Amino acid sequence: MTSRERVRAAFDHKESDHVPIDLSGHRSSGIAAISYAKLRKHLGLPGKPIRVYDPIQQLAIVDEDVLDQFGVDTIELGRGFALQDDSWADWVLPDGTPCQMPVWALPERTEGQWVFRSKSGKVIARMPDGALYFEQAYFPFADERGPKTVVAAMEESMWHTIASPPGPLGDGPEGLSRLADGARSLRAKTDRAILGLFGGNLLESGQFLYRNDNFYLLLAGEPRKAHEFLDRLVEIHLANLEKFLKAVGPYIDIIVFGDDLGMQSGPQISPGMYREFFKPRHSLMWRRSKELADVKVMLHCCGGVRQLLPDLIDAGLDAINPVQITCAGMDPEQLKREYGKDLVFWGGGCNTQEILPKGTPEAIRRHVRKQVDIFSPKGGFVFQQVHNILADVPPENIVAMLEAVR
Repeated sequence: MTSRERVRAAFDHKESDHVPIDLSGHRSSGIAAISYAKLRKHLGLPGKPIRVYDPIQQLAIVDEDVLDQFGVDTIELGRGFALQDDSWADWVLPDGTPCQMPVWALPERTEGQWVFRSKSGKVIARMPDGALYFEQAYFPFADERGPKTVVAAMEESMWHTIASPPGPLGDGPEGLSRLADGARSLRAKTDRAILGLFGGNLLESGQFLYRNDNFYLLLAGEPRKAHEFLDRLVEIHLANLEKFLKAVGPYIDIIVFGDDLGMQSGPQISPGMYREFFKPRHSLMWRRSKELADVKVMLHCCGGVRQLLPDLIDAGLDAINPVQITCAGMDPEQLKREYGKDLVFWGGGCNTQEILPKGTPEAIRRHVRKQVDIFSPKGGFVFQQVHNILADVPPENIVAMLEAVR
């Protein structure tokens, strides 16, 4: 089977020749650039520039030689862009490792930290010395003097403005044409399943713009205002979705939405609140995606969300990621038993909170084999560690995890 066929079989809930593997197919299945530099050295691979495609999370582009070595079946749409050296500028990782960053997303050095600024000059993200990634520094709707419209607020929000490849192509016909050209070219040169990152965040966008506490209060205390905000947000998302899938729909296999609905202890919101505020809007976007293109819908959704899964499935969801198995209610055997016929578990393959960074290679192999044995029967499973491989993970542990999948 080709990689694309293998991933498609998972969505058809059929077992394939072996379990499909994702590594860096989207922004929550990747590897910190610090770890990636160590992994390449550990594998004895030729030296290559370490390119940080996600400046916020400090994630590296995983090169073809590493993808091939571990039999990775996925690739992110962004790998079809920023292919020329002039798209990158030299920088240095927090541990002193030389790297490159996108030229359109170079941070500024000031007062013992790195910062990103919006076009207006507002500091929207910062990484103090000693930190390993950027954190949001400004919440537009929490500022009484801040922007008054959703569009203006997004321009002052870290997660909405600091772009990974494809980067700033523009929304006009020329930008969409370049987007389609890059997607078409990538499709022609790989048999890996291509994931197109869209976003379409709802709960999280409220948190990014209002700040978590303020948005919780809005949902609970001013539901009419919350609905008005979410209606405007969905209007923006749907307009962008039409443009995005018109350009790349024929060339991607999975469209990736994002909304972290859970915490370590369970859902952030009740099933009733999910049904009132978010389910109808998720359903609208996910079903429209399938009308526009032959794609499967995946939601990146951290935390304990078992109580929300029936509604997510009913809204049209095909796959959930990262399947955070250490959270309340996220027992792998129970998840597979209750929802394995209706949902693809894209993740849950290795505990990245405790086992991957702190376990021995043999303990990691045992753990991975157990997870694969639980999730893989009758398909519906794509192996991925639970979220990104962070900077403190030893390279021998990464190798043990990926080799154990086979």
